[in-house]
Amino acid sequence: MSHFRVLQWADFAREVGPVAERSAIGEHLAEGCAECRATADFWRMLARVTGVMALQQAPQPAVDRARAICPAEDRRAFRIPCELVFDSFLAPAPAGLRASWQVGWQALYRAGDCSLDVRIEPDPLSSRAALIGQVSNHAMPESPMDDIPVSLKSGKRVVAETRSNRFGEFQMEYEPQSRLELCVLLEGGAKRIVAPLRKMAGQPAGDAAGMATRRASRLDRPRVK
Repeated sequence: MSHFRVLQWADFAREVGPVAERSAIGEHLAEGCAECRATADFWRMLARVTGVMALQQAPQPAVDRARAICPAEDRRAFRIPCELVFDSFLAPAPAGLRASWQVGWQALYRAGDCSLDVRIEPDPLSSRAALIGQVSNHAMPESPMDDIPVSLKSGKRVVAETRSNRFGEFQMEYEPQSRLELCVLLEGGAKRIVAPLRKMAGQPAGDAAGMATRRASRLDRPRVK
C-alpha cells in the first residue's frame, strides 16, 4: 500500500493543491486505512490551529524581543559610525583622590547627530552590574528620544534589553559577559548605534573594583626621573 508525502497531507488538510491528489487521498481514506485516517485528523487539526493563530496579533513585547535578537535585523540597519569622546578611566584626577575616586566607569560616545552617555556601576554585593545611560540628539535637542530599543549584547546574544523613557534615559542590570556592546536602534530599526564597552564592564564587580584600584595605585606612584 502506498501512503502519501507530508506536503500532500498538508495540502489535503488545507484544501489546496492539485485536485487529483486530494481526490486520491480521499478515496484512500474511504477504504478504511486507520493509519492514514489518524494522519489526516492530525493535519486537519493543525490547519485549524494555525488558521486561528494567523488571525491573532503577536504581543508587542514578543515582537520587540524577536527583532532585537534577530541578526537579519542588524544586517539591514545602517550602522552609524561611533566615536568614544570621553573615557573616565583616561581622565586625570587629583593626586589625593586617585586611590578611591572611581570604581564605576563612565563614557560618552558620538554617533552622527546623537550622543550616547553611559555609566557602568558594579554591585559590590553581587556579581551583577547596572548600566545607566542616555541617548540624545545634540543637533536637534527637541527631537523625541522616547521608546528607543536599547540592548546589551555579547556577540549575537542579548544579555539585557530595555527602552528609553521620554528623556532618552535607560537603565538595565546584567551579569558580566565578554565582548559587551551596547546597541541602540533608531528610526524604527533603520539605523543603529553599536558602542563597544570597556573590558571592565564585562568583569565581576570584585575584579572591576580591583582593576580600578590597581590603576589608581599606579597613578599615585611617584615618577622616577
